[in-house]
Amino acid sequence: MTEQEFAISVVRTLRQSGHAAYLVGGCVRDLLLGREPADYDVTTDATPDEVMRIFPHTWAVGAQFGVVLVPVADHAWPYAEPGTADDDLAAHGRAGTVEVATFRSDIGYSDGRHPDQVRYSKDPREDVERRDFTINGLLLDPVTNEVLDFVGGRADLKAGIVRTIGDPVRRFTEDKLRMLRAVRFAARFEYRIEPSAFAAIQDLADEIHQVSRERVRDELSKMLTEGHARQAFLLLDESGLLEEVLPEISAMKGIEQPPQFHPEGDVFVHTLLLLDKLPQPCPLTLAWGALLHDVGKPPTFRVAPDRIRFDGHVEVGVKMAQEICRRLRFSNQDTEQILALVENHMRFAEVTRMKASTLKKFIRMPKFDEHLELHRIDCLSSHGNLGSYEFTREAIASTPPEEVRPQPLITGRDLIEAGYKPGPKFKEILSDVEDAQLEGRLQQRGEALNYVLGRFPQ
Repeated sequence: MTEQEFAISVVRTLRQSGHAAYLVGGCVRDLLLGREPADYDVTTDATPDEVMRIFPHTWAVGAQFGVVLVPVADHAWPYAEPGTADDDLAAHGRAGTVEVATFRSDIGYSDGRHPDQVRYSKDPREDVERRDFTINGLLLDPVTNEVLDFVGGRADLKAGIVRTIGDPVRRFTEDKLRMLRAVRFAARFEYRIEPSAFAAIQDLADEIHQVSRERVRDELSKMLTEGHARQAFLLLDESGLLEEVLPEISAMKGIEQPPQFHPEGDVFVHTLLLLDKLPQPCPLTLAWGALLHDVGKPPTFRVAPDRIRFDGHVEVGVKMAQEICRRLRFSNQDTEQILALVENHMRFAEVTRMKASTLKKFIRMPKFDEHLELHRIDCLSSHGNLGSYEFTREAIASTPPEEVRPQPLITGRDLIEAGYKPGPKFKEILSDVEDAQLEGRLQQRGEALNYVLGRFPQ
């Protein structure tokens, strides 16, 4: 059973139990646009307790706000035991679940995120009126395919407008993340943000700091990977949000580059061009690596007698990228790859001059395909010379995997048996032997031991 089929079955089951129920939100929007929804939401007049009685195997992740997740049949959801509560939906994945929310009105948002009080309702119109944007406020009866539109969402879908439901200031004040969501939807669908809503974002941009860093990170990540990253970051800049959430990227504006290498313009323009060339689908780490690869240029900018220079921008950029990843609470694994992309993006200029051992170690880096793709779009967004890219691709294609990652000829145990005392020197010896092996100078274990005895006397 597909997730869509299951969502429809949830609606049918709720109705058979005497409740009103509809598909709602982004899934309705996407279905009307002919897109595949990422997930499915159901809204109903059944209370959370009633929903959990009808569907015994559920997770009350936001029961105090009227939200229950129903797992798709035969789909395990590993994050919590059935019946446990967690009001932070962002803490768990939505994959393989249908969100069922009770009709409600929200009263007060003193923390700029959660309603202070929730009042359940029997009126779907009242439920829609507390939602964010008109294009997300449509209800769909999946049995009859009737669309209930209380807020003009279909007209805004047709006109290509992101408009808040009701007063923009009130909607954004209730949940500041909605400002980032407005930008993301406008970029993703190539819509425009309704003028009063955009003005409200500009006025409230500095209040985005009330939103948890994880939620900000997730919205920015979606902007970077949904296929319209350049437009999203232009809107972030124009709205004033970029300076608040990523001041290091905003600082790229107006930082000139040497025209012989960067005829496209300043560092910000160059970075936006990279974002426009990100592949689809795009790995999260590649997207962030592209965004941050030149983050060290603004603080290292100087005009030398010969040309503009950014001495040490890679080393500075790695430190800045590390701080950004820490601030946005990326996982250690994602942080490691993002920093590796920033740290190594300039090494491609040296590939034609690298020793065989250095080149093989370079191309066997984890997720090297992301490094290669970052280099490709970096070149296409500047001088356009793909010589190093093509050289690297040819090296990968022409070198058997067993030559890139050969079995070690000797190990630390071999060194001990040969009479060497364990210590820091072992790493130097084994690395030296590996280089000779990668360069084809050593091929047998005996050769390697004789090489060590001659080069590293005890």
